[in-house]
Amino acid sequence: MNPSEQSAEHDLSLIHPESGPVDLESVLAAWSEATDRLQCTHETLRAQVKRLTDELKIKNRELARKNRLADLGQMASHIAHEVRNSLMPMTLYSSLLRRRLSDDLGSQDVLDKIDSGFTALHTTVNDLLHFTSDREPQFLAFIVGDLVGEVCDSLSPQLQAQGVAIDIDVPRDISVLADRGMIRCLLINLVMNALDAMPDGGDLVITGCAGPEGVELEVADSGAGIDENVREKMFEPFFTTKSSGTGLGLAIVGRIAEVHEAQLRVDNCFEGGAAITVRFPVQVMKAAA
Repeated sequence: MNPSEQSAEHDLSLIHPESGPVDLESVLAAWSEATDRLQCTHETLRAQVKRLTDELKIKNRELARKNRLADLGQMASHIAHEVRNSLMPMTLYSSLLRRRLSDDLGSQDVLDKIDSGFTALHTTVNDLLHFTSDREPQFLAFIVGDLVGEVCDSLSPQLQAQGVAIDIDVPRDISVLADRGMIRCLLINLVMNALDAMPDGGDLVITGCAGPEGVELEVADSGAGIDENVREKMFEPFFTTKSSGTGLGLAIVGRIAEVHEAQLRVDNCFEGGAAITVRFPVQVMKAAA
């Protein structure tokens, strides 16, 4: 071994003096492994930064949307109160006029149309007031099946008139801790939305179940289903595909679900029609037990 080779071996042995000389191949392999780990770490960090950036954008859009809805809610609430205050005397005057013209059948037909318009305005005002209400939910435990039966009984005349058959499958032992009045309003709006999808009759199915993720309540219809573009906007206020309506029914559903920390899911059924599911968090089920 010449002096230069002895010097190189001596230099390498200084790196790990306990283990003796280290060959260059091992050093390169260790360096390559460390480089790969650094590259992997870099890719992981870059992916996390991208994920957090995307989440921040989504949160910012959601915050901007909530701010717009808050401003819209204040304006809508003011308008609703003003309209309702004007409707009350107008409805009274219409009633007085109907008495004076009780013998004039032609005038009675006109008054019927006026009353129909007043009723539609009352519905719009009530929807606006429900949507803009900032009332905190009053949490009480109640049986879900009892509420479903109550709502269906109240809507029974419309169900029969429209030729819609109803099937209720909600176990009697399911309870939730929620605002009963708000959930009643939510359920009524879901049922009315289902009825709108079946103008010529059909089947309405309401099911409930309790599982590890919480209590689920589903309202399904046998209508035409929901288009994908509509599904993305259907819970936005004033969005509607109907020729008449306020576009607030499902927005009210979304607002009530939000204050109860419940999740909404929209699906098109395999056999036709659509289903909207409300999932109450598992802690709501436990608290009501």
